[in-house]
Amino acid sequence: MTHQLLGKVALITGGSSGLGLATAKRFVAEGASVFITGRRQDELDKAVAEIAGDITAVQADSSNLADLDRLYETIAVKKGRLDIVFANAGILEKGAVGDISEDSVDRLFDINVKGLVFTVQKALPLLVDGGAILLTSSMVASKGLPGNSIYAATKASIRSLARGWMVDLKSRRIRVNAISPGAIETPGLKGGADADAVQGMFDHFASLIPAGRVGEPDDIAKVAVFLASDNASYINGADIAVDGGWTQV
Repeated sequence: MTHQLLGKVALITGGSSGLGLATAKRFVAEGASVFITGRRQDELDKAVAEIAGDITAVQADSSNLADLDRLYETIAVKKGRLDIVFANAGILEKGAVGDISEDSVDRLFDINVKGLVFTVQKALPLLVDGGAILLTSSMVASKGLPGNSIYAATKASIRSLARGWMVDLKSRRIRVNAISPGAIETPGLKGGADADAVQGMFDHFASLIPAGRVGEPDDIAKVAVFLASDNASYINGADIAVDGGWTQV
């Protein structure tokens, strides 16, 4: 590793699995002290054991403001600052327009939008001037897929937040960028389906993606390292599609 994040203090919400876990591994390997959150303590414990570095896990639900307050109190005591905030926690629920339920709409916006908003807002007192904020959006914010309208709406909101916050935080030189993953092999995408069904889905996606394959969590992690580092010092308000080119066709 090149130690692009040496001495940095980073927070990754939703860091116990999938994209967040892969990014936590990369951040630690690049020299950062990393805090991760998740809702399940057993998954957080597994993640900490798997990363085996300068990693601290805090059980927290990003949509619960009291949990966020406790999270930032912990970071303040242990490190006193943040250099990087990766607001990554989110959920995926599908439903065609005729099947959308009120509960699903509430859950999706509560976690994917409200949780992200207050994750960032409550981090600001600890976030250093010149720091970096990363937000997880999705390719579905730009590309219509069946049964994804409400989830896509939450992710499109995130894209808009990146633009607005970039301007809000201009005086502090804090960069805000979004990452829009495509089809990535994560537990959320698999959705509990059996192995044959999952493989069939991945094969179908691969046939549609110009890169010819479904992505891996580390594909996102490598982009997150770049955007969080000084190498991306002139990238601000961007939406980086990490989707093998799927959005473009």
